[in-house]
Amino acid sequence: MAKPELKGRMMASIICWLLGIGSLLAWNSMLTIQDYYQYLFPNYHSARVFPIVYCPMVLTTTAVLVYYEATVNTRKRIISGFLLQFMSNAAIIILDLATSGGGGFWSFICLCSIVVIVAVAQGSQEGGLFGDLSLMCPEFMQFFLSGMAASGILTSSLRLITKAAFPNSRSGLRKGAMVFLSVATSFMLLCAVLYAFVFAKLPIVKYYRSKAASEGSKTVAADLVAAGQEMQPIVGDDDEEGHKQLERLTTKQLLIQNLDLAIAMILVYMLSLSIFPGFLSEDTGKHSMGSWYAIVLITVFNFLDFIGRYLPVSERILSRKGLMVAALCRYSLVPCFYYTAKYGGQGWMIFLTSVLGVSNGYLTLCIFTAAPQDYKGPEKNALGNLFSLFLLTGVALGVAFDWLWLIGKAW
Repeated sequence: MAKPELKGRMMASIICWLLGIGSLLAWNSMLTIQDYYQYLFPNYHSARVFPIVYCPMVLTTTAVLVYYEATVNTRKRIISGFLLQFMSNAAIIILDLATSGGGGFWSFICLCSIVVIVAVAQGSQEGGLFGDLSLMCPEFMQFFLSGMAASGILTSSLRLITKAAFPNSRSGLRKGAMVFLSVATSFMLLCAVLYAFVFAKLPIVKYYRSKAASEGSKTVAADLVAAGQEMQPIVGDDDEEGHKQLERLTTKQLLIQNLDLAIAMILVYMLSLSIFPGFLSEDTGKHSMGSWYAIVLITVFNFLDFIGRYLPVSERILSRKGLMVAALCRYSLVPCFYYTAKYGGQGWMIFLTSVLGVSNGYLTLCIFTAAPQDYKGPEKNALGNLFSLFLLTGVALGVAFDWLWLIGKAW
C-alpha cells in the first residue's frame, strides 16, 4: 500500500505527459500548418523565416531565466507560459478572421510577431517545467519528455485528419487550419488549468516540493501555498547548521560539474536537427514512394523518438563517459545518411532514420535522468533549467548546420 504522501503517482504521470504535449504544441502548430501559410505567403518563405525568428528569442528568454531561476516564481512562470501560448494561437485565429484569410506583407509581419510571443512563452514554461520536474521522481521527467515527443506525432496526425476532411482548395486549407488551431488552442488552456489547479494538489507532488523546500528551494513556495501548505523554516541545532543546510552550489559550479553532460546534450540535438527534418525532406532523392517518402521518414523519426523515451534506464547506462561516447558515436550516421541518399534503397534510409530517432529519444531521457542525481532541491531546479538551455542550443546549432547539406548544390 502506497504511503499517503506518495498517492497520486499515476495522475501526476498522466498530467506530466499532457504538459509535455502542451509545451511544444504552439510551435508545432505553426510548423504543421505551413501548407496553408505557403498558400497565403508564397513569396515570404515562412517555413524558413519562422525558425529564424523563433530560435534567438527562445534561447534568449531561456538564458535570462536560467540566470534568475533561483528567485523566479516557478508557478507564475509556467502558468503564464501556457497562457501566452494559448493567447498566441488564439491571436492567429483572430488575425485570420480579421483579414478573411488574406495574405499580404502586414499579415506576415503580424504572424512573425506572434512567433516571437510563442518563443518567449516556450522559453518561460519549458525551462520552468524541466526545473520543477527535476525535483521529483525520474518517472515524471520520463513522461514529460515522452509527451514532448508525442506532441509532434499528435499534431501531424490531427493536421492530416483536418486536411483530409476538407477539399484541397484555398477555402478547404483555411477551414482545416482553423479547426486544427482551435483544437490546439483549447488543449493549451487545459494544460494551464491542470498545472494550476490539479497537479499542485496531488499528495506525491506536495511531498517532493516540501522536500525541496526543506533543502532551501524558494521556487516552490507559491505552489505549496496554492496546495494549502506553507514554507516551513529550516531549523538546525544552531544557526550555523541551518545556514549549511541552505547552502547550494552556484550555477557556474553546477555547469562545471556537468559540463560533459551539457556537451553530450548539445551534440545529440545538433546532429538530430541537422538531419531532421531538412535533409529527410529535401535530400534523400527520388524513390518509388514519391511524395510520401519524406512524410514516411519524418513519421518514422517522430515515432521512434517517442519510443526511445520509454526505454528502461539502468545505472550502467547512466555512466557519464558512456553517454558522451554514445553522443559522439551517433556522428557516424552522417556519412551513412550521405551515402545511403546517393546509393542506398528506401529500406536502408528508413532503418537509419529509425536509429537516429530512437537514439535521440533515449539519450535525451538518460541525460535528464543522470544530471540531477545526488543534488539538493535548489540545485536540481537549476540543472533542469540549464539542460533546457543546452537542448535548445543544440536545436539552434542543428538548424544552422542543416544548411551544410546544400553545399555544392545549385541553390
